[in-house]
Amino acid sequence: MKPPHDFDDLSRRLKACRICRDTPRYGSLLPHEPRPILQGSASARLCIASQAPGTRAHASGIPFSDRSGARLREWLGLDEPTFYDAAQVAIVPMGACFPGQDSKGGDLPPRRECAETWRVPIFAALPNLELILLIGQYAQAWHLEDGFRDGLTQTVKRWREILASPHHPHILPLPHPSWRNNGWLKTNPWFETELLPVLRAQVRSMLKVDGKEPTA
Repeated sequence: MKPPHDFDDLSRRLKACRICRDTPRYGSLLPHEPRPILQGSASARLCIASQAPGTRAHASGIPFSDRSGARLREWLGLDEPTFYDAAQVAIVPMGACFPGQDSKGGDLPPRRECAETWRVPIFAALPNLELILLIGQYAQAWHLEDGFRDGLTQTVKRWREILASPHHPHILPLPHPSWRNNGWLKTNPWFETELLPVLRAQVRSMLKVDGKEPTA
């Protein structure tokens, strides 16, 4: 069945978007020129629903081109060529542009205009998705709606329940792979011992990795 929207066309339009710079709906305008970052194709089976590009991704135009990306690829068990294979992996942030930094040097939240304008048509143009990984609280709140409750930690702790739900594509909540979350990972060792093996098995089952076909 032909998807109701064409991903390549939407991607071109999104990458030319200037809403948050020229006509912001919320707060002040984007403090720099937009550089929307998006990866994917209609054939993608895995989607990384992320937060927003950071400073390095903004500079390079490549999503997760930093230490967070290295950790995320380790979590997934993917090398860089597979991770950046748009035919297999879509990367759809809540905000496609780097939102800027607060007074303490931390990244601001994703711009709300972006998700409101682009998220529904973008996902309608990804008809072959089998699994969506919800990276961080903003993606979890959007996709899970009432299922996001008691904060990120409690939501991720319910990962088995969420993954087993009848939702299609399947959904799996994850913390952000930022190195700032080292303390969270130490406090929640079940994430690495229980969740990550299941995540890697799910990824292997749907993606062609190192030239090998997905496992049944």
